[in-house]
Amino acid sequence: MKIRTLTIGFLLFSIAPALCQHAAQYTLYTWNPLHWNPAYAGLDHSLSATVLFRKQWTNLQGAPVSQNLNVHTPLYYIGGGVGLNIENDVLGAEQMTTAELAYNYQLNLGSSIFSIGLGGGIVQRSLDGAKLRTPGGIYDEPGVFDHMDDLLPLGRESAIAPVVHAGVYFQSEKWEAGLSVKNLTESNAALPSILLQQNRHFFFTFSYHLEISRKLSLHPSVLVRSDAVQTQTDFSLTAKFNDNIFGGVSLRGYNSESIDAAAILAGFRLSEKTTFMYAYDMTLSGLRDVSNGSHEVGLRYNLNKPIGAGKLPRIIYNPRSL
Repeated sequence: MKIRTLTIGFLLFSIAPALCQHAAQYTLYTWNPLHWNPAYAGLDHSLSATVLFRKQWTNLQGAPVSQNLNVHTPLYYIGGGVGLNIENDVLGAEQMTTAELAYNYQLNLGSSIFSIGLGGGIVQRSLDGAKLRTPGGIYDEPGVFDHMDDLLPLGRESAIAPVVHAGVYFQSEKWEAGLSVKNLTESNAALPSILLQQNRHFFFTFSYHLEISRKLSLHPSVLVRSDAVQTQTDFSLTAKFNDNIFGGVSLRGYNSESIDAAAILAGFRLSEKTTFMYAYDMTLSGLRDVSNGSHEVGLRYNLNKPIGAGKLPRIIYNPRSL
């Protein structure tokens, strides 16, 4: 069968209709910068690992479910850092599983660090035709399952494609910012009957660290996502208390036409090296009548000591010390 390009509604986030290939969303993005930007690898200045689980729009059938695991560490003898990022994202009949390696080169600028990073790996894109239904399909007759559409598979199809990401990151004691591009080469996943597009996406992050007192600090941040056609922005404000607990609020999925959700987030240290994180999104979009919001939980581990030999950077600063 001739391979064609298919763009259909169930493959798209309802809050981001211009994205042909959906990108997983996380409210706890400030604690997981390597997911967005390979240039962040090693900038926690120790071996660091983060795992997140997100269930979006609960009670809505086919809603996104995402898991992300990444590990990264500085390697000062090569002047940079390395990382591993693994993600599984399910949206209705579509599943996307990605495994990527990241490397960056870090340039010390006095009390700041500028990093240039590159990431690459593979993505497996799958489409389960058994979960699809079309208006003209035949599903109620015994022994008959037919979409009546040659574009749609009846069973599960999958394909593997390469992915390439690039980014830059600047970190200082007071603020940090990053700019990255995902799916730089826009490679496609060619299923037997469908060509799934890997569109190029751009991400910009910025956060500021304001010390109010010895025990209290505030951390406003922003995440901007764009495919150069549609742009969405997330805003967050987090307060940290005594470096043991944190709490905050976030506004997710904002653009000129809609707001997806408002969120509350919190976390606390389980031990000197491990932090628990949680976020709850209250849906504000048109899905609020059929959804009970979104839940996100995570764990973050930091070894809290240098890894590797060689000259250490002039700044050893971890804005996500929780």
